[in-house]
Amino acid sequence: MNDLSVGKVAERCGVNVSALHFYEKRGLIHSSRNAGNQRRYGRDTIRRVSLIKAAQQLGIALNELEPAFATLPKFKAPTPQQWQQMATLWEKKLAQRIQRLQRLQSSLTSCIGCGCLSMERCPLYNPDDTLAQDGPGPVLLVEADKEKWPDRSETG
Repeated sequence: MNDLSVGKVAERCGVNVSALHFYEKRGLIHSSRNAGNQRRYGRDTIRRVSLIKAAQQLGIALNELEPAFATLPKFKAPTPQQWQQMATLWEKKLAQRIQRLQRLQSSLTSCIGCGCLSMERCPLYNPDDTLAQDGPGPVLLVEADKEKWPDRSETG
């Protein structure tokens, strides 16, 4: 039953009304309209928004959520099996992100922790912007740069 107003869902979930409209536009949540053409949400929306917020805190982008949410029923809570399938999809990506963060942490502490601060040996130092040929952004930390860190796992 779709009986919650957009304001009530926003208040309950701790998000702005505009966020709910955005999530709905992306197909992550769904509403119906009452006789006065006002949005009404089911209580399942609270669970979906909570999952969206948790996923975002874990670094999962909305575009990664969209395909998984598209397989769920629109106006009822997903089954435990459906939630498990979604979690399995993201588990590998989260493990890879954790590995990248651990490599970054190791690089930062080895560079700073040794006390030498040698710019000739530090893997984070980039004289004359020589890393620009490898692509934009922090190329030492992305999967495309396998020669710098050959022990990286694939992101898939």
